[in-house]
Amino acid sequence: MKTLNYTLASILAVSLLSCKKDGKMNETGKDSVIAKKDSAVIPEIYKEYYGIYTGDFAGMEKIVDETDGSEYESSINKRISLKINRITKDSVYGQSIVNGNQRPFRGIFNESTKSFVLDEPGNDKTDGRFEVKLNGDSITGKWNAFNKTAVKSPLKTIKLSKKDFVYNPNFMLDKDSDLVDWSNPKDFVEKYTDEETGKTESYTTSKNRVASEAIFNLNASKQKLSEKDLKNLRKIDLEIIKNSVFARHGYSFKKETYRYFFEQTDWYIPVSNNVDKELSPMEKENVALLNRFIKYAEDKYDSFGR
Repeated sequence: MKTLNYTLASILAVSLLSCKKDGKMNETGKDSVIAKKDSAVIPEIYKEYYGIYTGDFAGMEKIVDETDGSEYESSINKRISLKINRITKDSVYGQSIVNGNQRPFRGIFNESTKSFVLDEPGNDKTDGRFEVKLNGDSITGKWNAFNKTAVKSPLKTIKLSKKDFVYNPNFMLDKDSDLVDWSNPKDFVEKYTDEETGKTESYTTSKNRVASEAIFNLNASKQKLSEKDLKNLRKIDLEIIKNSVFARHGYSFKKETYRYFFEQTDWYIPVSNNVDKELSPMEKENVALLNRFIKYAEDKYDSFGR
């Protein structure tokens, strides 16, 4: 009996020591217990305000010219979603989803002014405070970064509308979409012959990738793709067809190229930074096939003015 008691005591001591060593897990478990306790004891209110609010996340960022080191400001506009999950008398709980980053927030709601003050955790350089106001199904206001030197645009304005996220395999890019990838220009050396002197000169020009009409004809969420379908497609075509699958499931893209294409649509709503489990078996097979072709595909580059 003494041996048994000693063994049980040892197991308990090891378990407690393990919890202390793994502070992250301990805190996570603690937060989970508190959340369950809060939901059981503290009543939820203003449930009509729950949901996804998505729209513009705009600001100015500093750009450094690589040639001479000079600085100038450029406007940026991303699509952000704020998910209001729960409101109690004392707190608001939810998430922000933007630029491939999904962050929890907690704050307060002022019923008299219909306004929220929502703070992200603060342990990531992109975290900040949302100060926004509710007007019907719209949210407007601003976001301030906690660490203003850690991000390129520490102050952004917010203009959001409440939308229901719905997965629809029929969603496609609009036919009038701009199909140029402006984010990744590539330098090429071109030659020309001077008509007067007859001498051949060289110069460097910047060109951008451009997608073809093929992206409007192939839907990797609805049809089983074959190698014949993908043969001879441009690399950017394959990338768009593949990432359309993830966009339909509400994936928040970190890469600016993909954000640009899908933010041109009305249906794209970023709701998660990981949607792998949401893909259908056919979508997973198509994505795997597309990845194989993307690895060896080439692109077409053209010159454009903006």
